[in-house]
Amino acid sequence: MAGEAQIQLIRDLLEEMLSDDPDCFLVDIRIKPTNNIRVAVDADKGLPIEKCVSLNRRLYKKIVEGEIYPDGEFSLEISSPGLDEPLKMHRQYLKNIGRSVEVLQQDGQKTEGTLTGVTDEYILVNSTSGKNKKQVVTEHNIPFVNIKSTTIQIKF
Repeated sequence: MAGEAQIQLIRDLLEEMLSDDPDCFLVDIRIKPTNNIRVAVDADKGLPIEKCVSLNRRLYKKIVEGEIYPDGEFSLEISSPGLDEPLKMHRQYLKNIGRSVEVLQQDGQKTEGTLTGVTDEYILVNSTSGKNKKQVVTEHNIPFVNIKSTTIQIKF
């Protein structure tokens, strides 16, 4: 079975499982040539490790029962996307309103600031320049079609 067909079959199984829990959503599926299946799942209110373990066990069983890998040679990892992973889905943007982000646009322009809003067409990012009384906040309206990647910035 080709890689794309396997990904689609696993996607279908997982989306059926996630239909029970509207808070959770599938972000990405990758299969390495060594049949290492890596699944990224997220949730609007955070994804506890127990949920990842439960999804892993249930999906593993479905893959075995469905004989997707008849020889049984595969591994399965289910996790939430790491903070270093770019946001991929509209729901991830909604979930991260209020956080610091770095947006790289298709033309190479970078914008750093706070994600303050999300619509179907664009995101709003407020950046601050200057200090004290000379501080200026600029609101950037960035269309999704112009975004190459958006990553969460951890501030200490």
